Amino acid sequence: MNTVEKEFLAIVSQYQPMLYKIVRLYRDSFEDREDLFQEIVFQLWKSYPNFRGEAQIKTWMYRIALNTALASFRKNSTKINYLSQLPDLAEEIISDEQVLREERLFAVLNLLEDGEKALIALYFDELSYQQMAEILGINENYVGVKLNRIKTKIKNLLKK
Repeated sequence: MNTVEKEFLAIVSQYQPMLYKIVRLYRDSFEDREDLFQEIVFQLWKSYPNFRGEAQIKTWMYRIALNTALASFRKNSTKINYLSQLPDLAEEIISDEQVLREERLFAVLNLLEDGEKALIALYFDELSYQQMAEILGINENYVGVKLNRIKTKIKNLLKK
């Protein structure tokens, strides 16, 4: 394995939780999540030689991951429903209450529009408004306005 491959694998490994969060927001089944994760890593690998370091690596990865997730929605594909699913985080032991709360939250997040999902994913990763604006290509003030609207929407949906 050459140096570039090692660097790339180290970066993917470092930001893997961020990528899985995006995948979880945009796909419901375990298999679909795995497929999307692989597609994101492939797109990152294709783009890696062109990464000039003008943006932070995390910003660059977010942009590609979100674009890949959104672009793959536009493709026509056969929907496959599986009856049983393996746990996403088999090595992590969490309580039943935590599982239920997380499932409820992701069910509500799945009701959001694609752009809202992208913004809330960035918010969950505690990026600054400036970083969010750069990744999404919107105004920094609009990030704040949009986040407040999304938070209100999530609170209202969780009350139902």
